[in-house]
Amino acid sequence: MDRHSAFQLVYEYTTSESLRRHMLAVEAALRAYARKFQEDENKWGVVGLLHDFDYQRWPDPPDHPLQGAKILAERGYPEEVIYAIKSHADYLPDCPRVSPLDKTLYACDELAGFIMAVAQVRPTGIEGMRAKSVRKKMKQKSFASAVNRDDIVRGAEDLGVELNEHIQFVIDAMSEIAAELGVAAPG
Repeated sequence: MDRHSAFQLVYEYTTSESLRRHMLAVEAALRAYARKFQEDENKWGVVGLLHDFDYQRWPDPPDHPLQGAKILAERGYPEEVIYAIKSHADYLPDCPRVSPLDKTLYACDELAGFIMAVAQVRPTGIEGMRAKSVRKKMKQKSFASAVNRDDIVRGAEDLGVELNEHIQFVIDAMSEIAAELGVAAPG
């Protein structure tokens, strides 16, 4: 289970550049949390990278993430990786989030998408972004309306991290790859 193979799988199943960037953003957040929690950074990163690789082909529940889970099983991915990916879907009652990996993926998924949206409307992209500005945008229901704010709040609570700290941690993780995500400051 190496990143290169996972990245090839993303490109095999996903043509949407914005969806690829989302998966890269979640990967960056999970890698940062793996370092913080002293977990396997490669495994956590692969989970973040692959969590939505099947979404473009099978966007409807429960096909996403179950179709992807079948593909991952056929390709020999560990059960822990497959389970974590399945657990990020609220509509799969037999996959509760139990491990730190499960909870971290859920906590970072919607938040990374929301941070990307905020960065895209800022003149400096993600550079200098603070949790306070993200929280302010969260109050605007019309902004990035597809992002479930309750999932962001619940994710931080389940992870046992204060919301503002969590938001800033994910911003900082994503900032490390801002150019790759397309949210670097112009210049």
